[in-house]
Amino acid sequence: MSTELKLTLPDNLAREAEASGLLTAEAIEALLREEIRRRRVEQLFSAADRLANLDMRPLTQSEVEAEIDTIRRSRRAS
Repeated sequence: MSTELKLTLPDNLAREAEASGLLTAEAIEALLREEIRRRRVEQLFSAADRLANLDMRPLTQSEVEAEIDTIRRSRRAS
């Protein structure tokens, strides 16, 4: 499946992008994929920062194992 995309850009930006080879389907695909990856990484770091700011004690090894077992049982039951 593919989607056709129509862009409206200022003339000077369009000329510069065209001269740089950025208006090809391949280049736009690469730009979009890189931006999606960048945003996912940013979201991951943002979530890590939020977790780091929580006032919680670390789980013990046995608590971690119990959580994993609970999730595994839940998935098997589905």
